[in-house]
Amino acid sequence: MIKKADVMIIGAGPAGMAAAVYAARANLKTVVLDRGIYGGQMNNTAGIDNYPGFVEIQGPELGENMYKTMQNAGAAYEYGEVQQVVDEGDVKRVITDSEEYEAKVVIIASGSEHKHLNVPGEEKYSGHGVSYCAVCDAAFFRDEDVAVIGGGDSAIQEGIYLAQSAKSVTVVHRRDQLRAKPELQKMAFANPKIKFIWNGLTDEIVGEDEKVSGVRYHDKLTGEEKLLPVKGVFIYVGVLPMTAPFKDLGILDQEGWIPTDEHMMTKIPGIFAAGDVRAKDLRQITTAVGEGSTAGQEAYNYLQNQGQL
Repeated sequence: MIKKADVMIIGAGPAGMAAAVYAARANLKTVVLDRGIYGGQMNNTAGIDNYPGFVEIQGPELGENMYKTMQNAGAAYEYGEVQQVVDEGDVKRVITDSEEYEAKVVIIASGSEHKHLNVPGEEKYSGHGVSYCAVCDAAFFRDEDVAVIGGGDSAIQEGIYLAQSAKSVTVVHRRDQLRAKPELQKMAFANPKIKFIWNGLTDEIVGEDEKVSGVRYHDKLTGEEKLLPVKGVFIYVGVLPMTAPFKDLGILDQEGWIPTDEHMMTKIPGIFAAGDVRAKDLRQITTAVGEGSTAGQEAYNYLQNQGQL
């Protein structure tokens, strides 16, 4: 049986939930699909201190608040992993692993995922010392030495979080300076438990007894190979767009992101995109919420202009 809606929103992170609020408040039958729990990457984020209205709030708590707001607006939430979206003009078909939907508008808010290093040992020790979420796994490394691979905002923010409970945190960065915003750098440099390895390229994650025991790396300037003994490795080396189900639509750029206009519309009428999945420079919760709100409202405007309401 095919389920029908006015607006199908793919992804229940901040962009998707914000879009759902605006679409549902416009009296559109709105369904939000996600393959996991609502909240997206907020569930893997420690204290959020740059979201207006909160001096600091935990990521899962902010996600829960957004979900309640979405529910109160009247949007439905369903589990499902999207396999394909088919454009049939006024009707868009959304095919999941268990259901098929028809909608007048689709809003893609599927977000992004962490890049992997693709070095020996990373996959083998994933969940056994290799992690991509400090908030999730920091408790397993209390009073242990850990490494953070990366030098951007996420790497340094999570390094600061880990330093609360770990014995030491060593940031291994392939450059000679961090890319994180200045306030995060200042906090990290001031923390006596956080150390830095500059120009370090990770070659392998090694282990003993099925658990991580260290990181092999080399200095990209001298070529010298070294071993950093640690019990945990937290990897933050960038993100990839989660856009595989949409490749047949022809709306992706060369790197897999989705370009839109200022109304969040893709080059296909009736298909919008918002949040981290969009081609843009700044990926933050605030920008995701703003773009999601725009997409939800523009979905209503589009349907009204098309005479489909």
